[in-house]
Amino acid sequence: MDDHPSFRATARVLLEAEGFDVVGEAADGASALTEAGRLQPEVVLLDVQLPHIDGCDVAALLTGNDNSPVVILVSSRASSDCSPLVTRSGARGFVPKAELSGDRLQELL
Repeated sequence: MDDHPSFRATARVLLEAEGFDVVGEAADGASALTEAGRLQPEVVLLDVQLPHIDGCDVAALLTGNDNSPVVILVSSRASSDCSPLVTRSGARGFVPKAELSGDRLQELL
């Protein structure tokens, strides 16, 4: 879930090439909530900065029940800037966009 179509496309190709099944995409926080509810994914990647509802708030809403997906935040910002956001959001962890890979996700799963 990212507001930049080019990043979503790149992430999809990269993760599918590394064995992940990408079941959906969303361009903003409200759509992310809708799609996560509809698709029931096991893992959700969320950009920290999404339009309308930011990724941290979306993560908090998604991780608030028993059937919650694992949420991993991504951002172009440095990981040191995002550590407090991960803690308050309920996300499993954080991966800088430039370091996104199947291996990095597996480390958090």
